[in-house]
Amino acid sequence: MATGLWTEEQIKLAFYLYCQVPYGRIHGRNPEIMALAKVIGRTPDAVAMKMLNIASIDPAITSTGRAGLGNASVLDRAVWEEFHSDWERLAVECQMLRQRLGKDAKEQAEIVTESDELSVDDFTGETRQALTTQRIKQHFFRRAVLSSYRGRCCMSGLTDSRLLIASHIVPWSSDKANRLNPSNGLCLSALHDRAFDKGLICLADDFTVIISDDLKRCSDVFVKEVLLPLNGIKIELPERFAPQPAFVAWHRNSIFVDNRK
Repeated sequence: MATGLWTEEQIKLAFYLYCQVPYGRIHGRNPEIMALAKVIGRTPDAVAMKMLNIASIDPAITSTGRAGLGNASVLDRAVWEEFHSDWERLAVECQMLRQRLGKDAKEQAEIVTESDELSVDDFTGETRQALTTQRIKQHFFRRAVLSSYRGRCCMSGLTDSRLLIASHIVPWSSDKANRLNPSNGLCLSALHDRAFDKGLICLADDFTVIISDDLKRCSDVFVKEVLLPLNGIKIELPERFAPQPAFVAWHRNSIFVDNRK
């Protein structure tokens, strides 16, 4: 096992996993932490400690009174800033780094094909590489968002992962810099994701749900029973990566149907 100072690559991989694992599961017995420890030549406890050091500079953690381990290094902080300045590049870089360091091929295959009917085996060359990269990005964003929201729809409380979506607040096509920023995501059921994406519901600055006039006038019994009661209810906020107010305001001003009339 490696000893001494952590390298930048090791810290990046620890941060990459930190984003995708619920805070309460950061410990040396977590199989994902054990797998990363094996890849980088550290003990599982050392990896867990590094992730808790990273937590000590996470405002979402420290604002709740949790302090992590409080021993974040200068390099830890530099990696934190680098990720927040370019989520897309770092997500792909870290996944490729894991592969180069001996990442399990079966797990990689699951990442590449997850939630997609198309197989990269149907393509070659640059097209295949582009599809693989796209899936890596989508996989990271989904895991980061769902783990932050404890695997629960923040509006309905639904916990079946098969019915959950990592929904973009500002659409993927509208803000390249924040495509993979977990603070640009909400964990929503497929139904609530669709309503949010179509601008039929939005969030106020205090994260309460606003139902559009279109839905309020709807005569559908399901809409009346399931969606209308959400009006004025505050969403369940994540333990990390809280929605950025600027993203919420953008969606409300640009996507919400009541503001596009």
